[in-house]
Amino acid sequence: MHTPSSPTARRRELGALLKALRTERGWTAEQVGERLRFSPSKMSRLETGHRGASARDITDLCELYEVDDKQRRRLLRLAREGKQRVWWQPLSLPYSDYVGLEAEAESISDFGLGFIPGLLQTADYARTVVHAVLPDLVPDTVEQRVHGRMVRQQQFLDRGDTPRFEAVVDESVLHRVVGNRTIMRAQLERLLELSGQPNITLRVIPYEAGALPVGNNKFIILKFASADVRDVVFIEGLTGDLYLDEPGDVETYSIAFRTLVELAKSPKETREVIAAMIPGYRGRPGRATAAPA
Repeated sequence: MHTPSSPTARRRELGALLKALRTERGWTAEQVGERLRFSPSKMSRLETGHRGASARDITDLCELYEVDDKQRRRLLRLAREGKQRVWWQPLSLPYSDYVGLEAEAESISDFGLGFIPGLLQTADYARTVVHAVLPDLVPDTVEQRVHGRMVRQQQFLDRGDTPRFEAVVDESVLHRVVGNRTIMRAQLERLLELSGQPNITLRVIPYEAGALPVGNNKFIILKFASADVRDVVFIEGLTGDLYLDEPGDVETYSIAFRTLVELAKSPKETREVIAAMIPGYRGRPGRATAAPA
């Protein structure tokens, strides 16, 4: 079942409201922090949604900003919902903030040059990818990451509000043998299965499309139904991830994604490409997977 309210999204919504209340009064975060004895890092984390707010925090801020009872109740409710326990917390995922946003997104636009999108991966493919990207992880941790990805995928597929998922991948992603040919055959079959669902659209950019108009190997655009939750661009990195929510940044990446869609084959043509590749992965010797047993 879909979580009705994501604490990650609620913290971001609360942070945006607190920042708006502060800026309406013409105060800096440092001025507010000095008055309430909040450290600069606490103010920053409250307003960006990276930290949950206590009832005392909200009470102090409401008194300082002189908000009315209706607004106070809303802020307290958001603070409460920002601390709810949800399905992904026991999984100990290193990207739990992203999962919290994904869980409430109305639409997800995923572009990648290296791998099949995580929401469309098989367990064997995911296991090989995790091991390749993070080769120092012990087997138990690898399995924990794979399990988390599979649970996340199932939660997405089971969501009652059916978010729209649109993925664009480079043709090289389909040709790169991840693990072995048996794993790749199962992965392509899984792509055909999932891309047949009404809320999932998959497009492949053919080699003949030429140079691509983006400098990132991977980015995901998350858009939300609520106007109180800013749309976000998530950019994966080897040493850290970026979350961009300034409207200008989101629009820049949205334009880039639309350009990539125009360069890609249609969903129907993409399914035909995948279907034509599957026989080539049957009955041929495969190399051993690098993933742990």
